[in-house]
Amino acid sequence: MTGAASEYRWSSYRATALGEEDPLLVPHEEYLRLGRDEAARRYAYRELFRHHMEDAALHEIREALNQELVLGSERFKDRIEQMVVRRVRPGKPGRPRLDNDDPKVVVY
Repeated sequence: MTGAASEYRWSSYRATALGEEDPLLVPHEEYLRLGRDEAARRYAYRELFRHHMEDAALHEIREALNQELVLGSERFKDRIEQMVVRRVRPGKPGRPRLDNDDPKVVVY
């Protein structure tokens, strides 16, 4: 498999971009905004998939999803952490280190 969206049997791409009949699908309102008629919407939808995504970007997206982290700039991550009051970026690997002055105090 080459990774083309049309090759995945569970994908809605064939119906949405190519016009194949699929009785399970109902067009989403965002899809309907892509064009005035079905041909224009299909064309616009295909254009969304025309450009190849770099492997590094795909890896970054997958890592964020798999670890339930936020993907974006450091400023964006700061804002999200304030909103949800939890860490949204990877922590430092290993155990927290002890403070040299007081071995009972853990420094994060």
